[in-house]
Amino acid sequence: MHGQHDGARGDPIPEAISAQAEEFSRRLTAAGPSRLAAAARASVDGLHALVAQLRPSVEEFRLAIDFLTEVGHYADARRQEWVLFADVLGVSSLIEDLNSPRPAGATPNTLAGPFYRSDVPDTPLGADISRDHKGEPLDVEGRIVGLDGAGIGGATVEVWQANSEGLYENQEPDRQPEFNLRGRFRADPQGRFGFVTVKPKGYTLPSDGPVGRLMSALGLGLERPAHIHFRVSADGFETLTTHIFDRSDAAIGRDAIFGVKPELMAEFRALPPLGGKRKYALDLDLVLCPSPAERTGTSGRR
Repeated sequence: MHGQHDGARGDPIPEAISAQAEEFSRRLTAAGPSRLAAAARASVDGLHALVAQLRPSVEEFRLAIDFLTEVGHYADARRQEWVLFADVLGVSSLIEDLNSPRPAGATPNTLAGPFYRSDVPDTPLGADISRDHKGEPLDVEGRIVGLDGAGIGGATVEVWQANSEGLYENQEPDRQPEFNLRGRFRADPQGRFGFVTVKPKGYTLPSDGPVGRLMSALGLGLERPAHIHFRVSADGFETLTTHIFDRSDAAIGRDAIFGVKPELMAEFRALPPLGGKRKYALDLDLVLCPSPAERTGTSGRR
């Protein structure tokens, strides 16, 4: 492989792909067209171009193979290091953006994350979902609306979050009550919902594996700013899975998995203390868009 000029590693990418990539492409063509073949061709072309640009030594190549092998060793039924790797590279967020586009005005979709549970029981409106009552109280009031601003009555609203220590209930089942800081609500006829919880704390993604060590070597953090997860479903509308982030969190500009968007930042505003304990409130609208069968252009309903 020959670049435009020799010298230090990091030379410009060669204009022509490598002979090996060309031969790989020829073999794929002979095997017949398919989406898998197209993906393989693009991947090999990109990988060979990257190698030509970086010009790694044999030792550096072996270190890369060792890293990928270790990522595989850390992936099992309880921990998916490959997903974590995709998350911190922004790939998971990009896949979500490409597969869940939202029209202007709709609340953006985000990753559900690993802590969602589908078996949470129905919860009455106004209930306190903090089952251990540890943390600073947070009153949440919201509306589920369409693109036209009209309330969507009867929408199902699922909620889950970390506690005031940045830990989810299913991360420490021996310390937190079952379904702590989780709820499943039914919006009223005007699309309104509300509940009491505690102010969540941000947290750090696992740093004890190969992905964490790589991020540390790159000087990049694994912080996630404080947030509450919502999943909203209603007949005739696309299901929305999203986060609402505390805009005052110090990590708001460096979310490790690239989930923060301007539309998802909100004020967890301070209220007068209750019994000597600080209290907060959060007000929000979650805007659904019609399902594809219901859409007319990019807005409105049939």
